[in-house]
Amino acid sequence: MLKLSKKTEYALMAVKFIAKKTDGNSVTAKEISDGYNIPYDLLSKVLQQLTKKKVIKSFQGIKGGYSLSKDPNSVTLIDIIRAVEPNYQITECIKDGSTEKDCTHFNCCMIRDPLAKVQKEIDKLFRSLTIHQIL
Repeated sequence: MLKLSKKTEYALMAVKFIAKKTDGNSVTAKEISDGYNIPYDLLSKVLQQLTKKKVIKSFQGIKGGYSLSKDPNSVTLIDIIRAVEPNYQITECIKDGSTEKDCTHFNCCMIRDPLAKVQKEIDKLFRSLTIHQIL
């Protein structure tokens, strides 16, 4: 079953929360954590990853927090997903560089190529959807 990790779910939720904040103020990790009942420590790590990949900006100090680094119309779901899960794939064997060491059925597999096509379509959809579209 295809499933996004909790980190990815939290990243999507956090960016959506930040994008909804339209008054120009930044949003704190505590506000997001309380608003969605997300464990604060894990959320903080996710926010650090999103900041490192420039999906969001971090502000220090008394009025510190997070804001989007660009317009919500230009932040795609794949930007968010890849920020916290760079190697996300629906199955291990379709990653670049996979070999028979990764799967005992590698040389006789009949589903790897069709699943690679499915992965491309999923990526295409995630690239086409922006955070603005899911507000």
